[in-house]
Amino acid sequence: MTAPLTITPELQSFVRTIRHDLHRHPETGTNLPRTQAQVLKALADLDGLEISTGERQSSIIAILRAPHSGPQTPVILLRADMDGLPVEEKVDIDYISQEPGRMHACGHDVHTAGLIGAAHLLHTRRSELTVDVMFMFQPAEEAFVGAKWMLEDGLLDAAGKPVTAAFGTHVFSGMFEPRVWGLRSGTVMAGCDEVRIVVQGLGGHGSVPHRTLDPVPVACEIGMGLNTVVARKFGPFEPVVATLGSLQAGTDSVIIPDSAEMRISLRSFSPDVKVRLLEAVQQLARSTAEAYDLSAEIEVMPDYPVTINNPAETRYAEQIVETVFGADRLEKMDDPLSGSEDFSHVLAEVPGTFALIGAEPEGDATETNHSPRASFADSSIDDVAEFLANAAWMRNR
Repeated sequence: MTAPLTITPELQSFVRTIRHDLHRHPETGTNLPRTQAQVLKALADLDGLEISTGERQSSIIAILRAPHSGPQTPVILLRADMDGLPVEEKVDIDYISQEPGRMHACGHDVHTAGLIGAAHLLHTRRSELTVDVMFMFQPAEEAFVGAKWMLEDGLLDAAGKPVTAAFGTHVFSGMFEPRVWGLRSGTVMAGCDEVRIVVQGLGGHGSVPHRTLDPVPVACEIGMGLNTVVARKFGPFEPVVATLGSLQAGTDSVIIPDSAEMRISLRSFSPDVKVRLLEAVQQLARSTAEAYDLSAEIEVMPDYPVTINNPAETRYAEQIVETVFGADRLEKMDDPLSGSEDFSHVLAEVPGTFALIGAEPEGDATETNHSPRASFADSSIDDVAEFLANAAWMRNR
């Protein structure tokens, strides 16, 4: 492989300033106007970038062409998610969130600053590029729809030719050794479905439950039945997770409510098992309710597919890590993570790899992503920038 691109002290300072600003002002969901504006400002000096923005969310697509780009020139997609979470930050840092109840608790500010850094690194060597590069800045990863909407709105057609390969990264607080990359061919993160079930009954006075159709014990039986579904519908080598995270019903001890609402999270590690698990849980809810003359209204929320890394692109990603960072900073993962990721939508359409990396903490924090004490040091920006930049720079060399 050719000599890798490495981040300069000047670029380090630039992307840290961006990251600190984004961290102070996290935005959530599909509408990230301030974040979008800051990213566009950070890309403004890169002449020749073809930039477009989303209409139904604050997405950005930027394309950097190779000097002799043509119909057969490969297109390499590099992705960052930009949204924060509704979490009140409890990390003692100078750039702590200034937005009450919002925090970059999953490190997406690092991803965004890292992709900006990759764009600058590649732009400095644009005359030597052998590929076209598509930079995908995505909202709403935490809200299920960000990558899916970008695909629906023409992401993969934005370069005017098919995307050859796609690469994304994710930093983790308290889960991996600091600055060590985790890679795995095949399933690397679980698929996730969220199911909302409303058990519909007939309320009344708590002193005469036989004159009602009480939805509460039925909802409880469905919840307990999840354990049987997991243990008896799936083999020992088909791991699944079913979690009843919310059960809401009633207002008082003497009032039997008309309905009980449940929210269930389902996780699986292959597309086939994902379908079977969802069907089994819906069957459980309907049949249990019907057994007591009640009904179950079921809503399946937008989902995360299983995140599946392409074997060839994963071997390429391993070469990048070994060349840029050294073999001691590569961990070949034995098992996938049970967390989920919407870059899976892109990897379902394009061969590619999702690479995971442990973040150095700020101070001695050891808690995981989504915690109010999740911690990601600035060094993670350099790692993300260099990995993504070299995923494009080293292609075909």
